[in-house]
Amino acid sequence: DVQLVESGGGLVQSGGSLSLSCVASGSSGFAFKSALMKWVRQAPGKGLEYVAGISDGGGFTHYEDSVRGRFTISRDNAKNTVYLQMNNLTTEDTAMYYCAKDKSIFGISFDTRGQGTQVTVSS
Repeated sequence: DVQLVESGGGLVQSGGSLSLSCVASGSSGFAFKSALMKWVRQAPGKGLEYVAGISDGGGFTHYEDSVRGRFTISRDNAKNTVYLQMNNLTTEDTAMYYCAKDKSIFGISFDTRGQGTQVTVSS
């Protein structure tokens, strides 16, 4: 089994920044350094939305259009952690943010997802 635990969410004013973290753990045989990771989010009353994905080594990243240039996904394989730095936040970014492991860094599919961390942006 793989477990993902997100942290770093909170309340921030529009234009502010937040940094999310997701720590991965698993049974023997789980190698975080080989895992494709992504962040997805779900706003109140809406479906799951892709935010960003990162390759196993961190050399390739991809972003949803509305966050490109404002958000940065990164990872530290030595710490089994993936990050999402969010700058210039807007009220449209208010959502529950989930870290996920998947076979692809694209899209909203996932093999494993964490419990999420709430991000609320006030105007």
